[in-house]
Amino acid sequence: MSGRVAGVETVEHLGARLHRVRVERNGREFALIPGGTVTLGLDLDVWQPTPGQAADYAESLGQGFGGGPDLRAYLAQVLSPRRCVTLAAVLMAVENENLTELPADMPAALAARGLRMPTSDEWEHACGAGAGTLFRWGDECPLDEIPYGHDTGPQRQLSALGLRIAYDTYSVELTSDVTAVHGGDGGESVCGGYGTLLAWLPLATANRNPSTAEFVYSPDGDGLCEDFSTRPVLPL
Repeated sequence: MSGRVAGVETVEHLGARLHRVRVERNGREFALIPGGTVTLGLDLDVWQPTPGQAADYAESLGQGFGGGPDLRAYLAQVLSPRRCVTLAAVLMAVENENLTELPADMPAALAARGLRMPTSDEWEHACGAGAGTLFRWGDECPLDEIPYGHDTGPQRQLSALGLRIAYDTYSVELTSDVTAVHGGDGGESVCGGYGTLLAWLPLATANRNPSTAEFVYSPDGDGLCEDFSTRPVLPL
């Protein structure tokens, strides 16, 4: 592997000091994603919605959006379960990049550059960095605005590990798992007027956006592949 260290900084995360390391390779910046045994997914047995979140979801449900009798039931359908996994340390691109090939052809295109797609677990770990909250920045989101068209907001901040990730609901990031996409739903919830909370939920760290994934990997999604992206990984 060739590259140079472009920056090292220390940030506060989960009550401890965390080191962000950026490496530049071939004009692209990568962040160091530590490995080890990590906990992923949202623990719905202990998570509690705020009154505002519950009310916003109930309003969406009354208009025919969402699924299940309440917010917790809906999240159980779209979020990855709480679990422990062991991951290797990798370098992951700070910015996602648009696909240059059909999803099925991207692994070979990336391999020619010495890169690969992340696994779904790697993406979730890189996004949340151990935070057991709904979003990478916490459990709450602004319910007075949608996560699009704003230059400010928690989604615009870099992640704990220094990635620009889960920042725009119009984004759709692919991994090696064809049953999931991450970081957004292509703007479906915003354009569809599903409600404010449902517009934010595609940015949830553990959201696998299963209905969007089904579309992306269907024949209907082939013509839109340039609107999808992935976050290249450089193995160590």
